[in-house]
Amino acid sequence: MDCFINKLINLITVMKNLIKLSLFAFLLTFITSCSDDDNGDTTPMGDQTIAVFVQNNSDYSTLLEALQIAGLVETLNGSAEYTVFAPNNAAFATFLNDNGFASLEDVPVDVLTNVLLNHVVAGTNNSGSLSTGYINSLAVFGSTTNNLSLYINTSSGVRINNVSSVTSADIGASNGVIHAVDAVIGIPTIVTQATANPDFSVLVDALIAASDANTDYVALLSGSAASPFTVFAPTNDAFTSLLATLGAASLDDIPQPVLQLVLNYHVIAGANVRAEDLTDGQTATTFQGEDITISLTNGPQIIDATGMPANIIVTNVQTGNGVVHAIDKVILPQEVINIIDPTITNLAMMTSDLSILSEALEITGLDTVLDDRNAEFTVFAPTNSSFETFLSGNGFGSIGDVPVDVLTQVILNHALTGIALSSGLETSYTTTLATYGTTDNNLSLYINTDGGVTLNGISTVATPDVLAANGVVHIVDGVIALPTVVTFAVADPTFGTLVAALTRPDQPDFVSVLSTPDGTSPAPFTVFAPTNDAFGDLLVELGIASLDDIDTATLTATLNTHVIPGANVRAEDLVDGTVSTLGDDLTIDATNATITDPNGRVSNIIVVNVQAANGVVHAIDKVLLPL
Repeated sequence: MDCFINKLINLITVMKNLIKLSLFAFLLTFITSCSDDDNGDTTPMGDQTIAVFVQNNSDYSTLLEALQIAGLVETLNGSAEYTVFAPNNAAFATFLNDNGFASLEDVPVDVLTNVLLNHVVAGTNNSGSLSTGYINSLAVFGSTTNNLSLYINTSSGVRINNVSSVTSADIGASNGVIHAVDAVIGIPTIVTQATANPDFSVLVDALIAASDANTDYVALLSGSAASPFTVFAPTNDAFTSLLATLGAASLDDIPQPVLQLVLNYHVIAGANVRAEDLTDGQTATTFQGEDITISLTNGPQIIDATGMPANIIVTNVQTGNGVVHAIDKVILPQEVINIIDPTITNLAMMTSDLSILSEALEITGLDTVLDDRNAEFTVFAPTNSSFETFLSGNGFGSIGDVPVDVLTQVILNHALTGIALSSGLETSYTTTLATYGTTDNNLSLYINTDGGVTLNGISTVATPDVLAANGVVHIVDGVIALPTVVTFAVADPTFGTLVAALTRPDQPDFVSVLSTPDGTSPAPFTVFAPTNDAFGDLLVELGIASLDDIDTATLTATLNTHVIPGANVRAEDLVDGTVSTLGDDLTIDATNATITDPNGRVSNIIVVNVQAANGVVHAIDKVLLPL
């Protein structure tokens, strides 16, 4: 019995000591926890390294295998502290599949190493200490020591580069902290970082809006061709200011070619220019072809063609194919400044419905002519539908199918020297910049303002007075083809009776003959064209009521007597003497500008040098009669 009591007393003593020891351990743990809380670190350090945690967790077996292949296990098993964004097996499976790899062994070791390092940040960064902004991973750009950037967005949880989200935060380790993520954080491109940062959302919209069949900006800045890139990326506020400057409501109001020029001016191809590489006065040629200048006086700043600085407000956002610097102003090249105060060439380029005209100007080299700010022009600009009708009517599939020499003259036939506003136009002849044959004789243009503004009877001004820095543009609904002598006879109502005579059913096909192209017999023609009044006087002279009273042969002979074949005889070329026509001979008095027919009847030349592409027309006040 005594033995049993003694054993019981000893057992009670041991239990008391155990209770005391447990209480001491609890108090020590509580004090330690309070001490950690006082330091602002709510994550207790685990008793295993990051590498051991990964090794002991079956959901990270692929990550462990990747670390082993890359030789990074020891790095994450040492005493240095790291923050690791750890993708699970499912995340790696998606990464491998998306990049065409069957297994980790298929990934080049150097690539795999850099991808893994892109999940590692130096130091311990608990979720509470992470904030929206850029941090550097241990991955590097190329063969440099420049660490790649990670964009952390904490507006809703924690998201990295907008491709991976933290699913389980603050897993403590003896040498840092682990945040479980739902996707592998691949090596970022310029586009990755532009897309990740919501302050570049308008820039991303601009890249998409500016892309066409020739240049896909998203693909370009995501790839390696022409890389590395240095991109000066305007913020959303910068684009807002630009739209206000241009009086535009949105990017949709900026013509695509202009937007392309602007974006190209923000990119330097073939260089990874970091902030530490910038020097005062340094110039760099952009993708657009114009230089920008760096200023460090109040900087770093970029000076564009306006002379106004853009501040570089975020530097060295390093990606795998270049570097991004955020700027607070959209920088503008001289070419865009010209467009803001556009020349005629610029207007054509930035007006979507004049895109074929713009293409034609470029093909012919006339874009340079109409871009001259030291000259003044008036251009009647055909719309795209006008060109499409012209092309199909002449058997051309596209503007590029038109012979360049022909296209050049057609375009010049829409241009006048000087500024002619619609209010100053009147019914009359003027001359275009197109010329007759190999001469310097400018072709004529008949303007009729009786009802709107009609040109050569075939094209009407639809939108007048679009002002440019070097002239004015009137948008027209038809291409003004190179005129024939028939064109002017039909266009000018002064010759209405002449046209009626030429087209009388019993007459030869004068219209086809007089439309013969220059250089093909019997063209060119010199036509002495009687006015309506001249025909009226003839009817009185002959004592008849109308043209219908003139017999067929007489009318044919009369009309032939007004045409000199095979010659483009302008007023300055007229000499005294006899000239042969398709009918009878005529006598010219060059000094007095008169023509005498075989009957001794004298006609005055009252309008001279209406120049067509296949001859010249002179208006006369009396019908010439053959014998």
